[in-house]
Amino acid sequence: MITDVVIAGGGPNGLMLACELSLAGVRPVVLERLVEPSTEPKANGLLGQVVKMLDQRGLHERLSGSPEPPRPNSTYFMFGAMGLDLSLLEDSPVHALPVPQRRIEQVLQERAVELGVEIRRGHEVVGLAQDDDAVTVEVASPDGAYHLRARHLVGADGAHSTTRKLSGIGFPGITYDRMTVRSAHATVPADWVDPSTGALNLPGYGTVMPFMPHRTERGGFSYAPMPGHPPLVSTTEWDQPATDAPMSLEELRGSVRRVLGVDVPLDPPSGAGPHALRRLSGGNTRVADRFADGRVFLIGDAAHVYAATGGGPGLNLGLQDAVNLGWKLAAEIRGGAPSGLLDSYETERRSAALRMVLNAQAQAALIAPGSDVTGLREVFTELLRDRSTVHRLAELTAGADVRYDMGEPEAHPLTGRFAPDLDLGTPAGPVRLAELTRTARPLLLDLTEEAVLAATPALRHDQVDVVTARSQPSAPTALLIRPDGYVAWASASPRPDPKEIETLRTALRRWFGAVEPARDGSAPV
Repeated sequence: MITDVVIAGGGPNGLMLACELSLAGVRPVVLERLVEPSTEPKANGLLGQVVKMLDQRGLHERLSGSPEPPRPNSTYFMFGAMGLDLSLLEDSPVHALPVPQRRIEQVLQERAVELGVEIRRGHEVVGLAQDDDAVTVEVASPDGAYHLRARHLVGADGAHSTTRKLSGIGFPGITYDRMTVRSAHATVPADWVDPSTGALNLPGYGTVMPFMPHRTERGGFSYAPMPGHPPLVSTTEWDQPATDAPMSLEELRGSVRRVLGVDVPLDPPSGAGPHALRRLSGGNTRVADRFADGRVFLIGDAAHVYAATGGGPGLNLGLQDAVNLGWKLAAEIRGGAPSGLLDSYETERRSAALRMVLNAQAQAALIAPGSDVTGLREVFTELLRDRSTVHRLAELTAGADVRYDMGEPEAHPLTGRFAPDLDLGTPAGPVRLAELTRTARPLLLDLTEEAVLAATPALRHDQVDVVTARSQPSAPTALLIRPDGYVAWASASPRPDPKEIETLRTALRRWFGAVEPARDGSAPV
């Protein structure tokens, strides 16, 4: 018996991929080395395009605990520990979702179970071999070793990915060995916290805004009062002597004193844990030299890792890897996938990973110690008064500047970008565009006069849902949206002409295969 897909790794990225495959009618098997989910504090939230992507799957409400759709941060953010005044922008691209990684994993596991995903905990990939038809996966488990035959294997097994190593895929990059990051959940004096802004007022130093990394010539400091948790206090220093002693609050207090030049009382955290108390020396920024090897694919940290830059870049990118790969892999397994579709996973996601390398390297340079860096930061501070500069850096931070090549030279500006969340009027009532994407199927949104696209038989496609609606005057008149939320084709014409309709047919064929009528023979609705 051959399994469709084996996913090595049951963290957020592996679970997200499992959900995507299940929505597309493919039943994966998830192998997770850990018997129980990790309680170790990791990422504290999600940032950028990934927040809107989760909304498209109905997961934002579960994670935020609110039925309200994602709202962009329209006031203040940071780049390289310098403030980005987002109030300068008419439409901020920075969406933030403050939620601990273990909660993200919990919600994704619940969703995967709802969709019928088989998750095997305590099972670990220890060997693999490929042939023309499948991958043979050797698995170690508490009950002994066994083998699985699968059409595809996806490594979502972290930075030290066994899948990547067994496949012989290189992991080039840079190791930073000068930097030491210390973090701990701790209690600070209540009268030092501004109740209106959450800022930390440090006697003898000044005000430190919450969640915003603060840089001095001696290092970095941040204060993150996560909802429902004690504040997370962190420092970054360079060229500190190595030590094997266990991390302690006293060590963190000393680090704060060196970075800020003042003493900050830090007491043990209150409430139930787990609580962070860790020291990380060095870091890596690496991107796999390929994201696929035959029938084996990599997503998340198995494919790319980044030295800390804020915003949890690895998890943000990894979840988007999963959604990009899921529908393409499912199309390949179902049959009828257009030529080159599966290859586009590596092309698109590796370019996004390399873009994040640029982001990470630029921010690392701007937070480094020394008076020369201080001079560079003063120049940047002047540049950050310019709206266009703030817009470009905000898009880089959010990943909103990623634009895929959809093969249309003179395309609408939205083509290749993540779809906007339009407010729509449909025959069934008002709806947000994001609510139409819950099924993870391709969507042709027809906002043209008299719904001319929906009424064109030559555009009916068995794999594509068609919705007619009305929207605000500034909206495009038609969008073809891939399951990962990116626009494959768009129009601004109230009544697209035959040439434009032919470009739509080309896009349908390129991404979803031959254009064929719906199985029931009816016109799309």
